[in-house]
Amino acid sequence: MKEIYLDNNATTKVDEAVFEEMRPYLCELYGNPSSMHFFGGQVQKKVDEARKRVAALLGADPSEIIFTACGTESDNTAIRSALETFPEKRHVITTRVEHPAVLTLCRGLTKKGYRVTELGVDGAGRIDLDELRNAIDDDTAIVSVMWANNETGVVFPIEEIGAIVKERGALFHTDAVQAVGKIPLNMAASTVDMLSLSGHKLHAPKGIGILYLRKGTPFRPFLVGGHQERSRRAGTENTAAIIALGKACQTAAEWLEDENTRVLGMRDRLEKELLSIIPHSRINGGGAVRLPNTLSIAFEFVEGEAILLLLSEKGICASSGSACTSGSLEPSHVLRAMGVPFTCAHGSIRFSLSRFTSEDEIDAVIRELPPIILRLRQISPFGRELLKG
Repeated sequence: MKEIYLDNNATTKVDEAVFEEMRPYLCELYGNPSSMHFFGGQVQKKVDEARKRVAALLGADPSEIIFTACGTESDNTAIRSALETFPEKRHVITTRVEHPAVLTLCRGLTKKGYRVTELGVDGAGRIDLDELRNAIDDDTAIVSVMWANNETGVVFPIEEIGAIVKERGALFHTDAVQAVGKIPLNMAASTVDMLSLSGHKLHAPKGIGILYLRKGTPFRPFLVGGHQERSRRAGTENTAAIIALGKACQTAAEWLEDENTRVLGMRDRLEKELLSIIPHSRINGGGAVRLPNTLSIAFEFVEGEAILLLLSEKGICASSGSACTSGSLEPSHVLRAMGVPFTCAHGSIRFSLSRFTSEDEIDAVIRELPPIILRLRQISPFGRELLKG
């Protein structure tokens, strides 16, 4: 059975061209880029090239790119750095819909005496800028707001948020793990001080990420030791993965228009067809600006886990939300923050497409999902009542 993979916000396949770029640096050109000899020097040149490729996708300067192990490390580094840089400031602002990499850290900070404000969102998942204006004060060290939500695809007005933050003199960080490679970014014209990226979300391997650090932004490293990354992130470089990320970023730039036309068209077709065929369904984040590849759809009076299991039997891979919270039986914290009714939150499914998604795969979901929802509603007491109505 050939899989139909529509869980790309959880992770993506490694592009074959990306793998071929990194392969020699696993077995043949395995030198340490920090070494003084020629064997390490040729690897360092390739790392430098990768840094330029990442910077080009972000509209940044290569010196502003710090390679890390993942988005979680980048998020933690940004927030902890701000608190160490301004030890007199004890206030952090974030949102209720952040990825656990940010939320768990921020909630842990409250146990250490920090004030943490979690901004709410409306029913479409949009942030209230007036709430941000009222929350930020002279004690605020950093504001951390994701660029796009991993579950709903809702895109936040990052530049407007950044302008508010800059007026009050705080640092501004954004978790852009889901946004990079899907929508255009230009850090040279941005209000963002720090940005997190994870390679496995844009067809690079797992285990590689970056922290963008704007020139002039005060910074304290999270990992200390050697001089790697200009003493901003110690540890021997994961050179093969760094090189792969550089290639993935170069490729993502080439496919950005396709992401916002063909992929968007497939997402919209899937959304329209499912809404028309399956009654009592709704789009989570509908009405808001969303990523072109992401569809979060809720079906009333069915369980998301049951939907996923039956889809999996058909070879269709989707998600009920963030892969980092998939072990929980509780409704998504994102959907709860949006006020999605309990009867819908439990029956929410996320389909996330990529440039490798085909029209035939979309057709398969449109064909297979409606009978699954009907079957599940027929065996549910509330679902049967719904069908009678």
